Amino acid sequence: MITVALNESNFEYDIHSLIKAFYPDQEVMVRAFSCSCTENTAAVDGDGNVTETDGEAADRNRAVAEVHGDATGGNGDVTEACGDALTEREKKLAERRRWKEAEFWTLARTAKFHLEVDYGEDVITFSFFQSLVSGNPEEEEKNSGAPAIFSGEKAPQTEEKAVLIREKATSKGEKAVLTEKKAVLTGRVFVNSSDRKETKNRLKQKLYELLAAFSGVTLPWGTLTGIRPTKIPMSMLEAGQTEEAIRTYMRDTYFASDAKIDLSIEVAKREMELLSRVDYENGYSLYIGIPFCPSTCLYCSFTSYPIGVWKKRVDEYLDALCREIAATAELMRGKYLNSVYIGGGTPTSLEPEQLDRLITAIGESFELFDDRKHIIYGGLQQEELCCGIPGNFCQESFCEKENDVNSEKRNISNNLRENHLIEFTVEAGRPDSINAEKLEVLRKHNISRISINPQTMKEETLRLIGRRHTVEQTVQSFSLARDMGFNNINMDLIVGLPEESLDDVRRTMDEIAKLAPDNVTVHSLAVKRASRLRMERDNYTHLHIENTWETIDLTARYCRKMGLSPYYLYRQKNMAGNFENVGYAAPGKAGVYNILIMEEKQTIMALGAGATTKVVYEHGNRIERIGNVKDLNNYIERIDEMIERKKKLLRRVSIQ
Repeated sequence: MITVALNESNFEYDIHSLIKAFYPDQEVMVRAFSCSCTENTAAVDGDGNVTETDGEAADRNRAVAEVHGDATGGNGDVTEACGDALTEREKKLAERRRWKEAEFWTLARTAKFHLEVDYGEDVITFSFFQSLVSGNPEEEEKNSGAPAIFSGEKAPQTEEKAVLIREKATSKGEKAVLTEKKAVLTGRVFVNSSDRKETKNRLKQKLYELLAAFSGVTLPWGTLTGIRPTKIPMSMLEAGQTEEAIRTYMRDTYFASDAKIDLSIEVAKREMELLSRVDYENGYSLYIGIPFCPSTCLYCSFTSYPIGVWKKRVDEYLDALCREIAATAELMRGKYLNSVYIGGGTPTSLEPEQLDRLITAIGESFELFDDRKHIIYGGLQQEELCCGIPGNFCQESFCEKENDVNSEKRNISNNLRENHLIEFTVEAGRPDSINAEKLEVLRKHNISRISINPQTMKEETLRLIGRRHTVEQTVQSFSLARDMGFNNINMDLIVGLPEESLDDVRRTMDEIAKLAPDNVTVHSLAVKRASRLRMERDNYTHLHIENTWETIDLTARYCRKMGLSPYYLYRQKNMAGNFENVGYAAPGKAGVYNILIMEEKQTIMALGAGATTKVVYEHGNRIERIGNVKDLNNYIERIDEMIERKKKLLRRVSIQ
């Protein structure tokens, strides 16, 4: 546990995220202790989530006055704060805050370290405490010196002392006296408080320097903790900046390493090239969520349900989903559908006839089919077409069945005038969910891109993380798909999996190279709050999880050797090694949807349980989100409400 106390509510999330990047295995709790009736006040819990809404903030501002001794009655009850009388509800909130703050200071006394951030007028001061007092005067005296924290050397000392809050009520109503203690490390930075963006950058720069000194490590992405680092070079390239200017800016502003700067520029340039075919203003993409899986993986936090338990209700789910598909097609009529992605969960956990029903509903509702229910792709030159399929995905058997291919091409040419579809991806996912019948459904409908995801090619790890397939099943499923004519296949891998070494990753990459997929997406393990690995962490404390520069470099070298280049990347909270997820692709095989969902340049209509629609409007300057309920029963029963939510959002932002 790491605790952080602020003297006012400001930049909680930024502070939490940066500390978490240095200490991904630690809980980080940030609390602001202030009294202000004009500012919104929020707290950030151990997962980086804001635990108060803006509506609660004003109540908190009043309630927190109690713990600062403001306007209390003789019995300790709050009678007034910031000049306003408290209601009964506010008194209850004050009591709840007092208990929460007592818990915070109890944790602070045993934390790995405690940080205090003091916001002054145009100056921010940081004070690190290696440990807080236990309440035992003898132990306090014994531990009053600063511990060694830099490779056996003593930490830099300072004449300044940070005064901790003197008294806090414990859960038993007792008083725990926190005596004055020297900080083991302090620092300050001068800021212009009127410029919030610059203040945030300077705060993060100073905090980064102090954390690097305190921990003895540096981060490959520097102060960048957001999930979309390529937005920076992309926006600068679009503004006409040179690559050298971008490198200087990212190095000086964010302390990013040269390797990550080069990677982000390379990816940004490729993204710009790939997205040049996309009409942001008039186009949109479609996500379809299938929340069923053969089993739930140890690290998974996505909305998913075991198909074995829900098998009898899958058709009910599809009934609701098909209604949402039809309604969305009507809502978006007049806009251009650029990409479709069926994800999950595991879409191929559906039976072949269910999968056929789903794709048919999409194709018919959004008018993507020819008269044989083959998906037609637009935006291509005539010479690239054969039987309605982009040249890369031509079904030779289909050509052989038709005697008049030229006539078919003429029909396709007419359809292309209204069709702007670039790709249609189905995430086949788990090798144990794939068979010839399901792949035949995908081929029959002319799906352009599929994903077969082993995550690792080590049998022991597959069993440990709860995947019920074998390495051999992965090889068989991939070979079957190739034999059936799929020639744009992605494979997902995860590095940093429990108990895996660099040699294990090397063996996985050797096996993947033999299969020669068209895309490889390398994920760094991110332990999410809703995953079993996090929720049941006491059961997995013995597991070793590690991700290093060597691992990331190894996967990059293998992918490039296979002729694959990086085309998109993103980052996540709690990511092993604080690295990134990178998608690699052969020429002409990149997944456009992956870029669109990450760069937030186009509206994504998301359908199904737990799916979140993201509407981009005002020329890309604003984004609104609306989510569907995650619970399957609720989704099925409240499907009309889910549809109405989308209608209201689209009406409000005038995208229709």
